[in-house]
Amino acid sequence: MGKAPLLLLTTTGRKSGKRYTTPVLYLVDGDRWVVVGSYAGAPMHPGWWLNLKANPRAEIEVGRQKVQVTAAQASAEERTRLWPLLTEMYPRYNDYQKKTSREMPVGILTRVE
Repeated sequence: MGKAPLLLLTTTGRKSGKRYTTPVLYLVDGDRWVVVGSYAGAPMHPGWWLNLKANPRAEIEVGRQKVQVTAAQASAEERTRLWPLLTEMYPRYNDYQKKTSREMPVGILTRVE
């Protein structure tokens, strides 16, 4: 993953109700964190993204800081703006997108005040 930054994303299982923690690459966009549901180009979305769709409240750990966040899918306009920044950070996202027919979701994580 080269020099791409990682955060720990803790979601609530949509079926089990259990908490799951997953390392995810991220990009800082102002005061938000941007993540991609790439699943390495698999035909289905990653479990953590499906969990966020069912329950958008989550926790991230960036360095030693834990932050409560709410997740939302980037709008088409946001995705258009963010995708080049994401692929500059981690070029393999382009390869993953070519492997799958689904549009890999771009998620926006916003701090809960």
